[in-house]
Amino acid sequence: METVGLVTCLVGAIVVVGFIFVANAIRIVPEYQRLVVFRLGRCVGARGPGIIFLIPVIDRAVKVDLREQVREVPHQTSITKDNAPISIDFLWYYKVLDPSESVLQVGNFESAAAGIAATTLRAVIGGIPLDDVLSEREHINNMLRTRLDEVTERWGVKVTNVEIREIIPPRDVQDAMNRQMSAERIRRAVVTESTGTREAAVNVAEGEKQSNILRAEGQKQSAILAAEGEKTAQLLRAEGFAKALEQIFNAAKGIDQKTMTLQYFETLKSIGASPSTKYIFPMEFTSMLDSFLGKESKK
Repeated sequence: METVGLVTCLVGAIVVVGFIFVANAIRIVPEYQRLVVFRLGRCVGARGPGIIFLIPVIDRAVKVDLREQVREVPHQTSITKDNAPISIDFLWYYKVLDPSESVLQVGNFESAAAGIAATTLRAVIGGIPLDDVLSEREHINNMLRTRLDEVTERWGVKVTNVEIREIIPPRDVQDAMNRQMSAERIRRAVVTESTGTREAAVNVAEGEKQSNILRAEGQKQSAILAAEGEKTAQLLRAEGFAKALEQIFNAAKGIDQKTMTLQYFETLKSIGASPSTKYIFPMEFTSMLDSFLGKESKK
């Protein structure tokens, strides 16, 4: 019985050891990772992705992430070329291109890269005046990326981008910048107001000009129409006078001497209606009466 129990324990131990052996020997590597394998201390290269078989105790694997990574460099106090202290923090992005070199060439890549980034930042800022630091972020980003990439290239790492996140100038510089911005805003407001006033005056003048043109045009048209109307009225009056004269002339053709004499008598009769009227008979009337009476006696 003791022998059977000992054998059972031995078999169980072997099974457990075999399970541990298999578990340590088989690795599943994702697409974005690589395993840098060291066999008895010698690098045998990067393995993956997929299922990787390792020899327990003999092989040792170091994981390397191939995805683009971002790291933050906290606020660093730097001195500009014109001796102005400023505080800057930035983000830098990198990607491992050679997994083996990133493990073999540097002990702690992220720590080393962070130290180099801070040192490089101070070196770059030290060669630029404060005004350029505040206005030329893109230029500083490119300089930092280029210098960091020169150092990390031998580690099998590519620095893809550098972005300055915040620049904090000294207090007196901030106050001066605030005053400058206030003055600029006031200047823009004054310019905008003057431009609006000028445009309003131009619009008013243009409106008055158009109004005067339209008024003059209206007066011109009114005068033309009035003149045309007066011309037409004069023509109509002239035509009326001509027709009246023509009718009078035609009527006058049918009047004889007797009609004129009778008309003369009627006029004298109307004149004699007043008791204070005096009659004066001109010589022409007597001659006309004689001729009238002579004609009557002949009849």
